[in-house]
Amino acid sequence: MQNDLQVWQLILQASWMVKLVMAVLLVASLSSWMIIFRKRQMLARAEKGAQDFEERFWSGTDLTQLYEAIGRNATEYSGMERVFEAGFREFSRMREQGRMTPGVLVEAAQRAMRITLARETDWLEHHLSYLATVGSTSPYIGLFGTVWGIMTSFHQLANVNQATIAMVAPGISEALIATAMGLFAAIPAVIAYNRYSNQVERLEMRYDNFKEELSSILQRQAHALVQS
Repeated sequence: MQNDLQVWQLILQASWMVKLVMAVLLVASLSSWMIIFRKRQMLARAEKGAQDFEERFWSGTDLTQLYEAIGRNATEYSGMERVFEAGFREFSRMREQGRMTPGVLVEAAQRAMRITLARETDWLEHHLSYLATVGSTSPYIGLFGTVWGIMTSFHQLANVNQATIAMVAPGISEALIATAMGLFAAIPAVIAYNRYSNQVERLEMRYDNFKEELSSILQRQAHALVQS
């Protein structure tokens, strides 16, 4: 308890510049933790949605029935469902127009899926750059506060005839708190960024593989339509 009180007193006694640095790091840390928890829920929901949809897709369900079922639950889309819905909707629309070659039908569906996939990728990567920024800049911001605090402490000794460790120690201690806060903000952000970037990359590959598999299925259906 005494140590906690001393740390709080050191923060209160710090110079205005060091306090400003600490405030910036505190805001960066709190905001990054909010993003970390939200991103964790979002990616977990995306992975579960992809798993559930793939099981439904490969269970042998008719694609038209699956498309209609997704339309009835439009508010509960997962990323993979959006890719499927966009591709099959465009395929069906072009097919209804008639006189379309299989290549044109499939290319239209692929184009719609690519656009949707790009949007889903952007959504998955949202806020990851902020975590990377916090992780890379927080230690330097904290170091700046430390340097400023130490510089101020030594500047205050200019008019002192005899300097001692006891006179310098409080100023250096309060300055080092800025470095500690910088590390406290940076380490979780870096860990979360690396982990979530890997999850996002795997989801993107999963979506892209599904897009290619659906394109092959649609191509077979397009050829069957031409031959019938």
